[in-house]
Amino acid sequence: MQNIISLFEYQFFQNALMAAILTSALAALVGTYIVSRKVVFISGGITHASFGGIGMAYFFGLNPFLGAVVFAIGASLGIEWISTKGKMREDSAIAILWSLGMALGIIFVFLTPGYTPNLMSFLFGSILSVGKADIVVLAVVLVVTSLFFIIFYRPVVDTAFDPEFARTRGIPVTFIRNSMAILVAVAIVLSIRVMGIILVLSIFTIPQNTALLFYGKFSGIIKGSVLFGISGSILGLIAASAFDIPGSAAIIFMLTLQFLISKGVALIQKR
Repeated sequence: MQNIISLFEYQFFQNALMAAILTSALAALVGTYIVSRKVVFISGGITHASFGGIGMAYFFGLNPFLGAVVFAIGASLGIEWISTKGKMREDSAIAILWSLGMALGIIFVFLTPGYTPNLMSFLFGSILSVGKADIVVLAVVLVVTSLFFIIFYRPVVDTAFDPEFARTRGIPVTFIRNSMAILVAVAIVLSIRVMGIILVLSIFTIPQNTALLFYGKFSGIIKGSVLFGISGSILGLIAASAFDIPGSAAIIFMLTLQFLISKGVALIQKR
């Protein structure tokens, strides 16, 4: 017990804890919108598509996360455009951009002159190496996203559940969906730093589906997602430090464990 308490004295663990809390809150907002729209795999598609931006940034000597943000926003807006104007199903658009992004990333990383960059932190996350600058960026994006939800809460909810009905009420559906596409893309790229490309899909879906077991309203799902996301992240970080295992994997394990326990509790309550 004393060893666990002593973890909180280290700066790197404090940074990781703050990053986990901010990421969980950001994922709760964005993830609830994704789950409500029933496009869970859009987060996986954008995440893997952003790998193209990482590869191109390495090739041109730029910041890889800047390349990932630009590529992720382009992919997210591309999915929206293809699914609405391109007469193609959304899941097909996601699959195409998912594959294209990964292919471009691999090609440009291969073509990058000099040493081959270490991509492990992008693939599996590196939460224990998060710095203060990362935390500031996460906090700013969380504030911007929160303000957008506060100002456009009802249009976001209506657009997520029934865009056609929202149009009949005069809601600017295109503006809301494109704005959310950008926020989703930025949130996902920032979460890569914590969770990695391989596991980032989970933080945007598992807490939300856990919250769905107990809450029916959009606002309730957000609150529940924040609660489950933060608690799972804290437990995951403690487990990662105690057993010397990757932090992102430990967090996902705890989030999944929460879901399974909550599912069991929900079934018992129904009986």
